[in-house]
Amino acid sequence: MSQNPPDLRPDLAPRAVLPSDARPGQPRIGMVSLGCPKALVDSERILTRLRAEGYAISPDYAGAEAVIVNTCGFLDSAKAESLDAIGEALRENGRVIVTGCLGADPAYITGAHPKVLAVTGPQQYEQVLDAVHAAAPPSPDPFVDLLPASGVSLTPRHFSYLKISEGCNHKCRFCIIPDMRGRLQSRPAKAVLREAERLVDAGVRELLVISQDTSAYGTDWKDRAGAGRHIVDLARDLGGLGAWVRLHYVYPYPFVRNLVPLMADGLILPYLDVPFQHAHPETLKRMARPAAAEKTLDRIAEWRAICPDITLRSTFIVGYPGETEAEFQTLLDWLDEAQLDRVGAFRYENVAGARSNTLPGHVPEDVKEDRFARFMEKAQAISAEKLAGKVGRRLEVIVDAVDDEGATCRTKADAPEIDGNLFIDHDFARLSPGDILTVEVDEASEYDLWGTPVASSA
Repeated sequence: MSQNPPDLRPDLAPRAVLPSDARPGQPRIGMVSLGCPKALVDSERILTRLRAEGYAISPDYAGAEAVIVNTCGFLDSAKAESLDAIGEALRENGRVIVTGCLGADPAYITGAHPKVLAVTGPQQYEQVLDAVHAAAPPSPDPFVDLLPASGVSLTPRHFSYLKISEGCNHKCRFCIIPDMRGRLQSRPAKAVLREAERLVDAGVRELLVISQDTSAYGTDWKDRAGAGRHIVDLARDLGGLGAWVRLHYVYPYPFVRNLVPLMADGLILPYLDVPFQHAHPETLKRMARPAAAEKTLDRIAEWRAICPDITLRSTFIVGYPGETEAEFQTLLDWLDEAQLDRVGAFRYENVAGARSNTLPGHVPEDVKEDRFARFMEKAQAISAEKLAGKVGRRLEVIVDAVDDEGATCRTKADAPEIDGNLFIDHDFARLSPGDILTVEVDEASEYDLWGTPVASSA
């Protein structure tokens, strides 16, 4: 059983779970999937297409005819991690195809690794397939190559990410994702629902709804079929499928208020992942973010009035260019007032191409480290107090893993990898991943809970 806190970088997805089944003589392709959950979904789509063409998936370098590295370019540290992963794949296998956000700048990759077979950008699935065909021609056998109805999944079978749009229309100065992934393109609601239905039919118990800006879903349809439908309609439809539905990356637009009654009614999980990023108006202006932090507090109070059990999660940037000690203290004071349930932070980094690089007043690294530590200390204290208040309560949980020590579960307030866990260390022998049961909370730490199954719900 693992405990928190996890790595709080916002560009990380859960570790991919690679299947390893292959028939004799079947060409096998490896996959290294880096970056956020949106990139993980891209990896799933690539592997699903490859499986349909007769390829198997190799869980290691040695058994693969070629390796695909799906890269991230969100931060300079993520770029360095991507280059390291490409280098490792070249050393261990030698035949490497690069895709993903970092692939939007092919010269950056080939300058460091000129021996890669091909470089493609994000969502360029056809080009990735062409590169795989050139490296290892397909050899399909329609009698034995069976593709799961839900496609290839890189997450445990009881939860799945559901990407509802690509791109983003925001122009935040610290972010280059819109430059790499383009403007907002919402997927048709019927296509999203069909995918969600297939996933639930295949045994998925929790749908994690993701995009670059989930609350903007459908706003790009002004003159297209489906115009007038938005995230509230989609969430209502998804809520009728019988699975847990969790919303990520929801910007705090005023109409988000209309989502909260669906949470109060139990249609979707009472959980909002809102990227506030900061609280001081001047810092937010330098970020090119909405700067009305006081209205944000009013909205939080309104959401909690509608749905008292709502869990609010957010991430913040500390040490943004120009951030003064007074601005940082405003953020700490805001956090005291907002009392968010789940909080992550990361230290500002320059990213090639980001407009924030040229802002004056870059914060020294030692000051960033100090502010990060103070911020996380504050967030940890709030989390510890909130979790202590859950001791003695009965909560519904979903089981993620079971081993000899116990069961690792999550409550409705916890998303995979980024939030806390609830551990069951006795009476767990009959539990399996994907089970949903009621537990009574016995103990709490800063990030995690421990509980006992309630007999009538086991």
